[in-house]
Amino acid sequence: MTIPLSAPSLSGNELNYVKQCIETGWISSAGQFVSDFEERVKEYVGSKKAIACMNGTAALQTCLNVLNVSSGDIIITTNLTFVATLNAISYTGAKPILFDIDEQTWQINLDLVHEWLADNTYIKEANGLISSYTKKSHSKIAAIIPVHVLGGLVDIEKLIFISKKFYIPIVEDSTEALGSTFRSKAAGSFGELGTFSFNGNKIISTGGGGMIVTNNEKLANRAKHLTTTAKIGPLDYYHDEIGYNYRLVNILAAVGVAQMEYISKILEKKRKIDSMYKEGLGENTDFIFQKHIKDSKPNCWLFTFRAPKMRSLLNFLNSRGIQSRPFWTPMNRLPMYSNIQYINDFDVTGRIFSECISIPSSSNLTEGQQDEVISTIKKFFKK
Repeated sequence: MTIPLSAPSLSGNELNYVKQCIETGWISSAGQFVSDFEERVKEYVGSKKAIACMNGTAALQTCLNVLNVSSGDIIITTNLTFVATLNAISYTGAKPILFDIDEQTWQINLDLVHEWLADNTYIKEANGLISSYTKKSHSKIAAIIPVHVLGGLVDIEKLIFISKKFYIPIVEDSTEALGSTFRSKAAGSFGELGTFSFNGNKIISTGGGGMIVTNNEKLANRAKHLTTTAKIGPLDYYHDEIGYNYRLVNILAAVGVAQMEYISKILEKKRKIDSMYKEGLGENTDFIFQKHIKDSKPNCWLFTFRAPKMRSLLNFLNSRGIQSRPFWTPMNRLPMYSNIQYINDFDVTGRIFSECISIPSSSNLTEGQQDEVISTIKKFFKK
């Protein structure tokens, strides 16, 4: 029997709430569960506003739209991320600049970001807005998108310092980081806007879905307007600009509400899985685990580690029904993004990609299954 990589836990009121949607006929983008889900995520994260979207990619794109990011603008982000981050930027016509990662945390290297900004940009005011612009092309640096990779956190203090010094708004890609905190403050709540994903493999899942969080009421109202086809008023079909049909549907939000009712138990199990893997695999000094910034508490979403002979280990585990995956291909190695500027000293991203493997981390993973994963990995290296 296969041990899945990261399957959702559906052990609460999911079926009951979905049944309510079906029985009442409220299954589409209108319905009480959408609002309830927004309220629960908003309160959990500690933000003033939350806007539910059809997925995390739509949430990211909408964030850039409400910041008026447009063609020719530049967005700073990491070379190690899921492709959705770059796709969302591309939908706006903006140009990403990729930065290498930190060797220990696997998060965007903010020292590199700071150095590049200091050497290659200038600050000016235009239309009442102070921003950084590139010296070479005079393009505006419209946003920085830090990705909280695997639910670990970027260096929050450096991030905020850079944002303030260079007048660059932060859009947090927290799609993997629901439940992660820095000094008890939630991931997603440090920037102008933050995003979450509720894909089937995330900390909680609605099958598909995303969320925008913000403390800025003006940005929140515009995000909701854009994601509901920019429709004015509840009656007439009058739309005042090009919008998007990105609203989360009620039947999926119902699953999300149920998931939020026991998210603390899911996080507790994820952290226990992380601890057991580190204990069981830690005697192999060739294995390297992801480090985390001081005062942070990661959600331990997907256990990933650096190992020698990664590809052979990957094939060995999958051939024995232990679902495992490599890290994402670095963005600069994808054909559509291969010509994008990549700021790096030693291409740490490339080394991490070639050595990292993700192993089963479902919140319903049994101790017996986890023991099997550990023993199979040890068996491979004994060979």
